[in-house]
Amino acid sequence: MTTTDPRSGSAASDAATAGSHATESARLGRSNQRGGGSAVDQARTAKVIGAALEGIRAAIRDNKVTYDEFDAFKRWLIEVSDTGEWPLFLDVYLEFEVERVAAETQDGSTGTILGPFWLDGQAQLDSPATLPMRDDEPGTPLILAGQVRGTDGKPLAGAKVDIWHTDDEGYYSGFASKPPAGNLRGVVTANSDGRYEIHSRKPAPYTIPLDGPTGKMTETAGWSPWRPGHLHLLVSAPGHRTITTQLFFIGDRYLDSDVASATKPELILDPQPTGNGDEVRSDYDFVIESE
Repeated sequence: MTTTDPRSGSAASDAATAGSHATESARLGRSNQRGGGSAVDQARTAKVIGAALEGIRAAIRDNKVTYDEFDAFKRWLIEVSDTGEWPLFLDVYLEFEVERVAAETQDGSTGTILGPFWLDGQAQLDSPATLPMRDDEPGTPLILAGQVRGTDGKPLAGAKVDIWHTDDEGYYSGFASKPPAGNLRGVVTANSDGRYEIHSRKPAPYTIPLDGPTGKMTETAGWSPWRPGHLHLLVSAPGHRTITTQLFFIGDRYLDSDVASATKPELILDPQPTGNGDEVRSDYDFVIESE
């Protein structure tokens, strides 16, 4: 991940590091937990995979794909595997559709995609909390605060707000060599009224890794590789469905061209100055449904 303009080519990319770490995270992390345990339905398998394959076959027929293009596609698939970028590719280009389908049967606050950069085992913090960061952590100081409630309107005491985001240069800790482990990550426990307050830094926009196969495909197609600056959150409480979401920032130039198609109007923050230097604050409440 890098905030450097992709046309300049002046920043080092973290494709190899991000890919290998994202693959390991997918094997052991939340996407594995979320999908485990369900029995395989042969008819369902045949229907979904058959539809996906027919879509590819239709693209070949409709666009008169040549053997040169077919062979290039095979090489690209091998490169995606070799670099560990399957989680990145799938989360960027497909997860938003899966999330939309899931949202059709869910109540509560608006969600969006998880993405490939969640890590388990992060710092456990009580609200009000300051996320782990370097002593000289760059960026605009940001406060995110609010309340977690059930769909009945009752506050959820001790609700958990798992939050992670990039630094001011667009790097996630654990997926790039620059930030220290655990930087700008934490699991914050709300107080007895379900209220939380998190002190951090405003995250920067970034591109997906441009030297890996996903980034190369994106640039070859002429698509924007950028993600707007955002906060990732998992909001949970015992007996309630965990909300997976992201919060974005008004005025970000990439809101309308998010490579992951994850932005939604309900998820855009408008932080206001607190009067404490250049610090800004945004309040956002979460409503989560019972399981």
